[in-house]
Amino acid sequence: MTTLKVTLRVDFGSDHAIGPGKIALLEKMHESGSLSQAARDLDMSYRRAWQLLDNLNRSFRVPLVRTSIGGAGGGGAELTELGQSVITAYRKFEQKINALALSHFETIAHKVSAGPAAPATPRRSIAKTQRLKGSARTAKH
Repeated sequence: MTTLKVTLRVDFGSDHAIGPGKIALLEKMHESGSLSQAARDLDMSYRRAWQLLDNLNRSFRVPLVRTSIGGAGGGGAELTELGQSVITAYRKFEQKINALALSHFETIAHKVSAGPAAPATPRRSIAKTQRLKGSARTAKH
């Protein structure tokens, strides 16, 4: 049977969100105690990891991770209580959503092709398609 998995992103308004990438970064930072090690573990540039962490910390009133600058004693990254709560809430919600998805899709999941999907055709954004349709209309008149 096909493995069914929902990829989950939770938006807190239009400017703040958490998803699988940010949660994985938080988890790796918790394991290693280091932003740079977490980035390496996720095959992510340090700059990208720092941007995600900065976005996370700015999205909440309390930081999710406290960092200290390296040096002779070394730097570090430590999850705050809120950071751990965000991971726990996300993972629990993810489990529930995946169970719900299975209950809705289990009767059709076995009909998914076992082979690789056909190559995707290039897709345009809806906005671009609408602009193109609009310009075609004005060209006809």
